[in-house]
Amino acid sequence: MFQGRSQADVICVLMVLWAVAHLSFPGYGLRALRRTTGGRRGSGLTGQDANGVPLRRSKRGWMWNQFFLLEEYTGTDMQYVGKLHSDGDRGDGSVRYVLTGEGAGTLFKIDEKSGDIHATKRLDREEKAYYILHAKAVNQFTNEALEGESEFIIKIHDINDNEPRFTKDPYMASVPEMSDVGTSVIQVTAIDADDATYGNSARVVYSILEGQPYFSVDPETGLIKTALPGMDREVKEHYQVVIQAKDMAGQMGGLSGTTTVSITLSDVNDNPPRFTKTLYEFRVPESNELGSSVGAIRAMDADIGPNAEMDYRIIGSDGPGMFDVTTNRSTQEGVILLRKPLDFEKKRQYSLRIQVENSHINPHFYSSGPFRDEATIKIVVEDVDEPPLFERASYIMEVKEDAARNTIVGSVSASDPDDKRSPVRYTIDRRTDMDRVFNIHAGNGSVFTLRDLDREESAWHNISVIATEFNNPRLMSRVPVYIRVLDVNDNAPTFATNYETFVCENAKANQRIQTVSATDPDEPLGGHRFTFSLAPEAAGKANFSVRDNKDNTAWILTRRSSYNSLQKSVYHVPVVISDGEYPMQSSTSTLTIRVCTCDREGNMKLCNPEALTARVGLSTGALVAILLCVIILLIIVVLFAALRRQRKKEPLIISKEDVRDNVVSYNDEGGGEEDTQAFDIGTLRNPEAIEDSKQRRDIIPETFYPPVRRPVLPPSRDNNGDVRDFINQRLQENDSDPTAPPYDSLATYAYEGNGSVAESLSSLESVTTEGDQDYNYLSEWGPRFKKLADMYGGDDSDRDS
Repeated sequence: MFQGRSQADVICVLMVLWAVAHLSFPGYGLRALRRTTGGRRGSGLTGQDANGVPLRRSKRGWMWNQFFLLEEYTGTDMQYVGKLHSDGDRGDGSVRYVLTGEGAGTLFKIDEKSGDIHATKRLDREEKAYYILHAKAVNQFTNEALEGESEFIIKIHDINDNEPRFTKDPYMASVPEMSDVGTSVIQVTAIDADDATYGNSARVVYSILEGQPYFSVDPETGLIKTALPGMDREVKEHYQVVIQAKDMAGQMGGLSGTTTVSITLSDVNDNPPRFTKTLYEFRVPESNELGSSVGAIRAMDADIGPNAEMDYRIIGSDGPGMFDVTTNRSTQEGVILLRKPLDFEKKRQYSLRIQVENSHINPHFYSSGPFRDEATIKIVVEDVDEPPLFERASYIMEVKEDAARNTIVGSVSASDPDDKRSPVRYTIDRRTDMDRVFNIHAGNGSVFTLRDLDREESAWHNISVIATEFNNPRLMSRVPVYIRVLDVNDNAPTFATNYETFVCENAKANQRIQTVSATDPDEPLGGHRFTFSLAPEAAGKANFSVRDNKDNTAWILTRRSSYNSLQKSVYHVPVVISDGEYPMQSSTSTLTIRVCTCDREGNMKLCNPEALTARVGLSTGALVAILLCVIILLIIVVLFAALRRQRKKEPLIISKEDVRDNVVSYNDEGGGEEDTQAFDIGTLRNPEAIEDSKQRRDIIPETFYPPVRRPVLPPSRDNNGDVRDFINQRLQENDSDPTAPPYDSLATYAYEGNGSVAESLSSLESVTTEGDQDYNYLSEWGPRFKKLADMYGGDDSDRDS
């Protein structure tokens, strides 16, 4: 009924209807606010309406109906909701109306006397659509309820005051390129908060404002679809579509909202790969290693991602197996690899035919044409100065071990592969031939021996031969040469082991006492064939015989029935061992046989002492080692004793300070005038009384140095001269005696250093007596002379006392 009307028009119509109902039918309007609250108790006349129709009411209580209120009221006065009235209200003011429930007292107020209800605020149906309240009538004076409490509802009438709102803004969507018309892209949804059950306020209609003619939208559902065929991502990838949602079923006066939909065309494989050129040319040196890259080609594909992945392959080549092509997945390039060595002198140019094809082909676009392309690759080989090339990868040579020195073993051959054919020089890598057993001719590559060979010492020799160009020695190549030393029968066979053989005294004739075998370091082709025999020089007087078993073993047999260890305890049997090769080699090995006492079963019980000693005794090497250990121990003991005899003298001055600070420090104190052992004044007076062999008593006698012969001084009448000569003699002795320590001040201060600030402290050369000296100045020389200052720097009275 209200379609196409604005919000103001709807409000005006509702107000007019309400006014007509109240003004034209006042009695009926009042009755419309009432309802029966209980069962019928009877009826009675209450009056007549305007037409004279008698009115009746229920005998039970007061009545009203549901109240309705428009939302978003904009008037200045409070909005009137309705009126409550009780049959017990006689208009004398004895009835008081009470309102409780949702919003009572805040949103809704009631006139306690008249029962009129007003809304105090603007109400919004989208916040709350209805309110449940309770009303009752009580006696004004006694507060007794005149009626039971009843419930009523105030419903909020909706007006179109909310525009549609989309659930997202913006929307993101994608659709494959080249999609058919009508392909669904995305569905948008707008919500209107108005009452969908009342009018068209919440009825939304969708339309497209921007994005035509590429897309369309369903007006009822909001589903966006493609509207244009053949949309190509390579032409345009992103689209912005604006969708409008309008309420009131899209009529004029309705409210609207918009949203943006970002649509991206996703890629499909609708473009084949294409080479940018039909001919590619690469230049590669002939020295490139196998597996190295020759070049890379790339086909262009307008698609992206997996749709642009390509595979390359060779479909034709004039050098089969020379090259290969692989795909670099990160760059989608075709990398050409070298599979066989290049040789400029043999072939200088190659031609390849390469095909590229998409890895993932969409069957929907087969009709667009083949998704492949072809191109020609031209590879030019560049010449490089190459090192000499040997004819073989390795050489095997043989030489007999008895070959004379300078015998040619074999030869190697290498040549310059370049066109200039530079001469080649050969050498042997001495790191592979440290003993210099072989050498090579520098010009023709002949390998010959420098030393005698021994197959038993080394059966194979592995050397490396180097070939270098004369014009460019930096270019070189190597080849391994394996030289096998052939065996020559140059070693005589010997016993396989050291046999410990014994014969019992009670042995019988022709009794086997030992089985011997032989060994030979040579290796004949047919195997070893040894023969054993008794040496000719022992055949006439032999006590034992040798029987060859023809299987490289022999038996040692007795030739008589009994042996006596007392007569002879050890027998030496010479056995001749020969091989069957050419030239035949033989040797004589001696078998030592001991004579022992045995039991009846032939088990050895006791051998003679000599034999036992020979059996259990130490070897010569062990005896020599023991003897050397004994000699070393003796030398250590002698040296230790000699060192202990050399006692170190204890120094006279033991302080670690400067010797000038300790000029009066002695380890031993003299005995004064009563000390006649250390010093004898009589000797000074009579030098002739000095005994030549008398040793000094103030030092430890030394036996390492002989006593010094003192020259006899001529007699002198001057005692002072004797004393002076005696002192000079002692000075000379002390100067020349290496064992004499400075036991007195005379020897200690015989020599002075130079440059001393205090000059000489000695009184030997002083011209004055001690009494004439003034030592007070020593205290001014600092702490180093403090001790001397304390001793000599006092008053004369102190010294005399």
